[in-house]
Amino acid sequence: MSVVPANIESEILSIGSAEHRRLLGQFFLDTHVEYVPEQMQWPALAEEELTRLRSLPFWQEAVSTENVTSNTVAAAAALEADPLVRKAIELQGFEEMRHARLLVALTSHYRIPIESPPRFTPRSLESDFLFAGFGECFDSFFAFGLFALARESGFFPPALVKVFEPVMQEEARHILFFVNWVKYRRSQLPGWRRPAFRLRCAWIILKQVASRVKTARSMGQPQPAGAGSSENFTLTAHQDLGAQVTLHRLLELCLIENERRMAEYDARLGRPRLVPGIARVLFRFVPSGI
Repeated sequence: MSVVPANIESEILSIGSAEHRRLLGQFFLDTHVEYVPEQMQWPALAEEELTRLRSLPFWQEAVSTENVTSNTVAAAAALEADPLVRKAIELQGFEEMRHARLLVALTSHYRIPIESPPRFTPRSLESDFLFAGFGECFDSFFAFGLFALARESGFFPPALVKVFEPVMQEEARHILFFVNWVKYRRSQLPGWRRPAFRLRCAWIILKQVASRVKTARSMGQPQPAGAGSSENFTLTAHQDLGAQVTLHRLLELCLIENERRMAEYDARLGRPRLVPGIARVLFRFVPSGI
């Protein structure tokens, strides 16, 4: 299957226009899906499936990450003067917290030990929101491919895959909203403040890239005893899934899944370009056997 993206940006609205702002907020509210994590019907797992699930080392890291992200996003709603966009950010904060609640419900049901992380308090609303958002752009992109890998390999039973499918699609909504919000936010600033905003975004992106490069360089190297998870667990989780997959194939899956999930939303909204762009370059130059 081709990983070349369709021409989805041909009808993008003028960034920062009233119509772009309305579409940005309304699309997010209209595509919200109701569910209650504590009322989820978890499938019964065979002993072998349960052992595999419990053996995954990243549950604590996943819960901690969602805790930080949800509190950051919820606080960031105060940045917005526009009622519709603010309501969308508040909803995203609720959905992020719901992800954390879902993970807690899963680990509780299947008796996977985790510790409740302390509530995270953002220090700088805008900078922390940008850091969380750009981090989610990286993490969700790789999570799309990992989820497809787990589905194809049968590592997770189909019933459990079905439970988490709406969550993965929700992550696609989050990063689509975020990349459009960043452009919208920049357009609302006075001209003299826009270069500083661009520089701040660039610096945060560089920090995120550097963190992922550090993680990628450690892939395949022995880990210290007791090391249960990593900072960028979505980048290395394919090793934990026990699937024999090359980096080339993983990148291909990520690109295909990213395009498929984004295709569900209004083509007038700008799509994430940075992480898929990096992945396409790597996909082109990384040998298929690696």
